Amino acid sequence: MDTWVLWLLLLPSILQYPQPVGDGLDEVTRLRMEALAKLQEEEKIRLEQEVEQLVLKQGAWAWGDLLWSASQHLQVWALAGLLLLVLALWYLRRERRLRREEHAEENGGANEEGGRNMDANEEAGVNEGGNDGNGEENNNDDGNPQEGNNVAPNEEGGAGNEVAHHDPYDDMGRRVMESIQWPVQDLEKGCRWTTALMEMFAFYFHHVLFNSFYPVLKPAIGVGSAFEGWSPREQDVVYQVLIPMTPPRGHSFHVELATAGQTRVRNFRIHVQQECTCGREQRRKSMLCFLHHPEEELRSNQDPSLLHTLCTDSYLDVQKTARWFYQLVRAVWPALPHAHKWRLVLLPSTRSCQFKVSKGTESYRIEMLFGVQQGNSDIFVSSEPGPYHTSSTIWPETYAVAEMKFFHYIARRAPPDSLHLKCLQFFIRLQLGLGFSTYTMKTIVMHLLSILPPSWWSRRHFVSRLIDICVSLRACVQVRRLNHFIVGNQRLPAGISLPPHVLTAGKYNLFHDLVMDPVVHSHVMSQYADLHRWLKRIIDDEE
Repeated sequence: MDTWVLWLLLLPSILQYPQPVGDGLDEVTRLRMEALAKLQEEEKIRLEQEVEQLVLKQGAWAWGDLLWSASQHLQVWALAGLLLLVLALWYLRRERRLRREEHAEENGGANEEGGRNMDANEEAGVNEGGNDGNGEENNNDDGNPQEGNNVAPNEEGGAGNEVAHHDPYDDMGRRVMESIQWPVQDLEKGCRWTTALMEMFAFYFHHVLFNSFYPVLKPAIGVGSAFEGWSPREQDVVYQVLIPMTPPRGHSFHVELATAGQTRVRNFRIHVQQECTCGREQRRKSMLCFLHHPEEELRSNQDPSLLHTLCTDSYLDVQKTARWFYQLVRAVWPALPHAHKWRLVLLPSTRSCQFKVSKGTESYRIEMLFGVQQGNSDIFVSSEPGPYHTSSTIWPETYAVAEMKFFHYIARRAPPDSLHLKCLQFFIRLQLGLGFSTYTMKTIVMHLLSILPPSWWSRRHFVSRLIDICVSLRACVQVRRLNHFIVGNQRLPAGISLPPHVLTAGKYNLFHDLVMDPVVHSHVMSQYADLHRWLKRIIDDEE
């Protein structure tokens, strides 16, 4: 066999070995080395057989030539072995250096090689277990994201080594991000503008409602996606605010659980009762007691009770309250400084007060929700619309304030390049037209945020986190369970307060319909397959 044939045999091994790999490929490297050693042994035996055959055929006169040929082959093998030895030493030295760098970095990260292979993750059952809704690891099958299935990443090319080691995952994350059309509005600016406008409204509301028997309006609280830092819309972002209401003089609010049998949404009624004011008010003669003064005297000398303005059958009426808010906004707007430059357009709504303000090409769409706080907690019953609210006296329980505080908590701990909100926005856009709600994707992301360290949400982990979200959704759909993030969560960050009935409640399954109806479950599994296919196509196109 000629020398150049051996070089052709060795060339693939020299070119392919050793490639820069992580610890996860050590087994592959070992198999390659064993295969190369086997090839060398087979070639040596083959050469010996050729020598024997040639000696028998040609006689002893050929010994000199054969010995010379064999010596040439031995020189080739010696050279190849030397090259392999040098490359192996280089590989081992590089591995030791990388391990020292990994120990020097913070202890965390996601397995980018394993994370990129979505099919491998799913076959391995990633996130098939569940989170108990409290941010803890849980090995039961309740269908929530699970900590135990997230593998640490290969940190090659991380902080401090970006110049020496180019990171392909950072490039992939950048390309995927550039292929997405993000909201064009500056959400932070819009939130500041909306907050300033609400402060102006609150100032004038206070003067207009002073000494009236309408609800007392407290400062607005920014809630919803915009105040959490993301938006499901590309344009026309909605800035939601929640305005807490307290009872006026001579009245009290009593939040009562609505009719039993509500399995998915906790609905309440706000019972309005009149309180005796004889002892404290008559001394100042500022008002008449609704309970102990004749009705004729009350009608002639005092504004009507809240029971006769915004209530239906002694319960606060959402639709009447919404119309009252529209009247307030329309009456107060001309007095605001904004009225000189901005144009107000009231938008139709039966359970909230929605309007748009615009100036030239700049505009903001604002929705004013209203509700009653439960104790001193971050849980309210509000006018927020929902799929199961039909009666105008029904006020669903809302967790918007607690969720907003959770996202602010994450934002304070996240590194400057964190893309957790981009991950959420990506999936909100990806699932448009499918049956998954925005709140479903938001819940899955909140569960993952409570499990994974903030450093795992940087751009170089962007694709891996997208895959985690997709795999978690698949697991939840399969087991037909997605636990509510707030209800029953006893391990929320400090500063988020829950009332006792929410804190100690059982698990609140957002996928209750999938349990009750196998046809719906089969349909949702099909929709997940479409979402998975779209995500895989996006990632494959960018690789």
